[in-house]
Formats: sequence, structure tokens, C-alpha cells
Amino acid sequence: MKILNQRDGVIAIAFLALLAVMPLFVGDSRYMLSVLMNCAGLSIIAFGVWITFTIGRINIGQAGFALIGGYTTAIVLSKLGWSFWLALPASAVVAALLGAVIGSAILKLKGIYFSMLTICLTESIRLAFLNGGDLTQGSKGITGLAQPFATDSPLPMYYLALALLAVALLITWCVHYSRLGRIFRAMRLNEDLAESFGTDVWRYRVLAFAMACGLGGLGGSYFAVFTQSVYPQSFTVEHSIYYMLFCFLGGLEYASGAMIGAFALTILFELLSEFQQYQTLVYGVLMIAVILLMPNGLMSIRARQEGVRK
Repeated sequence: MKILNQRDGVIAIAFLALLAVMPLFVGDSRYMLSVLMNCAGLSIIAFGVWITFTIGRINIGQAGFALIGGYTTAIVLSKLGWSFWLALPASAVVAALLGAVIGSAILKLKGIYFSMLTICLTESIRLAFLNGGDLTQGSKGITGLAQPFATDSPLPMYYLALALLAVALLITWCVHYSRLGRIFRAMRLNEDLAESFGTDVWRYRVLAFAMACGLGGLGGSYFAVFTQSVYPQSFTVEHSIYYMLFCFLGGLEYASGAMIGAFALTILFELLSEFQQYQTLVYGVLMIAVILLMPNGLMSIRARQEGVRK
């Protein structure tokens, strides 16, 4: 674990440092910066899916909580006149609290049963906002949201995305490499055994799920102001599957795995845009190849190389 910690830390810090100086190379290119901002937002949401993996649950409902965060921000900005700086943490808290309430009821399920239920949960949340009347504006969504910076430059929003990414990474890091993380891993291996040693399994399950949903709400809130709108289709089951794939590709044993996977897959998808109608096919083939060749994720490449040299 100490070796994983060191490698994970070096990669995470180097990656964040690279992102911090990236505007020096791309300038004010709105396209390049928007791609990186999109990657950062997706990483924040995917960190929540990664946390639920640590307790042995496959969460395909993260998009629903991102939608909750996005709509919470949109509603309090457009109807209550709140500042974005209040709306952002409030959205994360609302998503976390709802996650705790819902999680207390569904986390007794395991395996495919839990996963299927989270899919239904995502669709239920989407339909609730679709039929929310004047509050959510139905299929039209809520548009025209003001960004927190009164400037035409994309750089402030870029560094906001980077700051939120760093916060989400720090939360995930503290969870994984702490006593709490050890408890989560023990639960993933054998909940009954963990409970026999005095662990309040139910409480820790709910805590992990609430943290995961809070990160989903945080990412959804950012996307609402980044795109200046939110719709019932902004986050769907398809997005939840992508968040899960980010975690697999990056590496489930590394706290920064979800971030690496999100940036790698999203940038890859942009590069494949030239293939147009074959884009999804090529993307899928490459995904299968990567998962087969690197079952422990991109973060394990260095470890495998060191093992070969030894």
C-alpha cells in the first residue's frame, strides 16, 4: 500500500501541475480548454463511482445525483437569486443528503441487484425533473445561467474546474489512504467478517454512498454553470456507464485512477471525432483492447514495467 501511495501521489501531483500550466501551451483556445474542463468535471463525478467501488458496490446511478446537483444549482441561481459560491456547496450537500437517505434503503442489496436498482434510480430522477413543472421547466430545462466570472476569457472557469478537481481528488485520496479506506476495503472483501470485528457496516455503507453522491452533485453543479444550462438529458444512464468505465480504465487500486481514466477516454473520444459514424465503434474496440491488455488500469503500467525489470 505504501508503494501504491507513493506512485499514486507522484502521478496525481504531476498531472495536476501539468493541467495548471496547460494554458501556457494552448493559450485562450476555447475548444482545448473546454475539452479539459469537461474532463475535469467528469473526473469529479467519477470519483464518486470509485468510492462506491471501495465498498464492493457497482454504482450505475451517479448520473442521477449529478442531475440533482445541476438542478439544485440552476434552481437556486435562477429562482432564488443565490450566489454561485453558495449554490455550489449547497448542491453537493443536497445530493449527499439524498444519497444518504436513498442509500440507507438500497445498500442492503449487492451485486447485480444493486447495480440494476441504481439504473432505475437514475431514470426515476431524470423523469422527476422532466415532470417537475415550472420548477424544472420540463424538457426545456433551465437555461441562461450566469457564470460566476464577469469575463469573456475561459481561463477563470478553467481554473475553477481545476480547483474543484483538486478538492475531489483530495477527498478521494483521504478516503483511500486512511483508516476509513481500510474499513471500506475490509467491507468490500467480506462484510460479515468486518462486522464480526465490531465495524458498523450499515453506517459505513451509507457514509460511502453519501460521499459518492456528494461528489456527483458537485460535478453536476459545475457543469450547470459551465454549460449555463441543465436538462433532464444532461445526465443519463449512458453517462453513468461512462463514469464506471473511467474507474476501470484508470485503475481501481489508485485514488487518482478515475481522473486518469476520465481524461484518457474523453480526449480519446475527441480525437476519434474525425471517424464520424465509426467513432463509437472504434472507441468500443479500443476500450475492449485496453481492458483486456491492462485489467488493472492505466495506472498499473508503471508497476508492471518495474515488475518485468525485476
